[in-house]
Amino acid sequence: MSGGADREMFKGREIYRVWRDVTTRWADNDAYGHVNNVVHYGWFDTAVNGWLIDEGLLDVAAGDPIGLVVETGCRYARPLSYPEPVEIGLAVEHIGTSSVRYRIGIFAKGSEQAAAEGHFVHVYVGREGRRPVALPSVWRERFESIKSPL
Repeated sequence: MSGGADREMFKGREIYRVWRDVTTRWADNDAYGHVNNVVHYGWFDTAVNGWLIDEGLLDVAAGDPIGLVVETGCRYARPLSYPEPVEIGLAVEHIGTSSVRYRIGIFAKGSEQAAAEGHFVHVYVGREGRRPVALPSVWRERFESIKSPL
């Protein structure tokens, strides 16, 4: 776990624009009794892709373009354990020509301080050629709608 000084640098709830609730599962705990780090990355995927689906931007079977993950990272501040409800905050940090950088915060339900926070970068590519493509204007508008003020 990160030290006290690192915890102070975590973003607060106010930067996140979209929230998704998840519940820890029995299998999420590791041998040390807390949610294993790999589970956090699954939550990142769930938060980002769930929002894209909700907004009508992601059609998993036939959509074009598609987002490929090119970078992800996570910092941890405090443990979560089963059984515990969790809130995942999502915001867009940066919108490029063909890429989007998301900020994700993982919070114990009702907690003001993040248990973990991370980032997730999609590069949008054509389904067939898998080469970067410019974000469609509708997509860009939706990303702007959840852009972090910080």
